[in-house]
Amino acid sequence: MYKILLAEDDKSMREYLARALERVGYEVESVDCGTKALPLLENGKYDLLLTDIVMPEMDGIELAQKASAIDAEIRVMFITGFAAVALQGGKTAPEAKLLSKPFHLKDLVAEVDRMFQSEDQHGRL
Repeated sequence: MYKILLAEDDKSMREYLARALERVGYEVESVDCGTKALPLLENGKYDLLLTDIVMPEMDGIELAQKASAIDAEIRVMFITGFAAVALQGGKTAPEAKLLSKPFHLKDLVAEVDRMFQSEDQHGRL
């Protein structure tokens, strides 16, 4: 079973996404900000960091950079309604998938599934 760390500051969105991913078989741990995600990344093993870009305290790009430094194998997917603005800030994001809000849950699940399937096909797991 793949383990996903979800960092999303909007409580209803966080709960909605976690439930949808758990329903299709993923193990999901969720937090409301990047600063709460870091200790989890340092003390646990996650297959995917699913993070909003625009969050208080630490944005998703900084979180993804730190997550990649902790675990070079972690996959990253950004979910945001501010993709163009957030990614123009001059920060470099690790190789990641970007899903813009609003999106359908089936699209999120399909993208997450695709990320794991492409890794499986290349024998990285």
